[in-house]
Amino acid sequence: MTVAVAPRQSEHPVEPLFLERWSPRAFTGEEIPQGELNSIFEAARWAPSSFNSQPWRFLYARRGTPAFDIFLSLLVPFNQQWAQNAAVLVFVVSARSFVRPGTSEAVPARSHSFDAGAAWANLALQATKLGWHAHGMGGFDAEKARTELKVPDDYEVEIAIALGRRGDKSLLPESFHKGETPSGRRPLGESVFEGGFPAA
Repeated sequence: MTVAVAPRQSEHPVEPLFLERWSPRAFTGEEIPQGELNSIFEAARWAPSSFNSQPWRFLYARRGTPAFDIFLSLLVPFNQQWAQNAAVLVFVVSARSFVRPGTSEAVPARSHSFDAGAAWANLALQATKLGWHAHGMGGFDAEKARTELKVPDDYEVEIAIALGRRGDKSLLPESFHKGETPSGRRPLGESVFEGGFPAA
């Protein structure tokens, strides 16, 4: 039996949470309790990773603090317009190297970005489960973020996240209104292939 969470419809049975999760831009500015924020990060902590290396690190700032203003300034102007109303801004960074169990020498972590992405997905789903929403952003100044947030050279600055309570689209400039709805997905048959990649 398929699942429907308007305007989304699954092709096959899944937990409704996967359809309920989306990336709004309209946030109320409501403060998130520290306990709920901890639960969101706790879910991210339990993501799978190669050799259990856990390469992800989460740097965050709460709205209304000096750190929040710094985090906000790292975003491109387009994202600053709406992310200013988030409860929390987060930057995800990941370690480019790790020490394999039973060894003492660091080696390149080929899957560090993939693993950090798994942690981000856990975070976003837990936020949705608790009645919050998370919106990932690639639109930021990565080098400025590295400098301002004191990110070590052997870490990759992966993504920024706005986390908050979803509000009405009227909180946004009118130019954002049309996009303030859950997006669809391409059919499963266009992404999943048995036996190898299909011929062009």
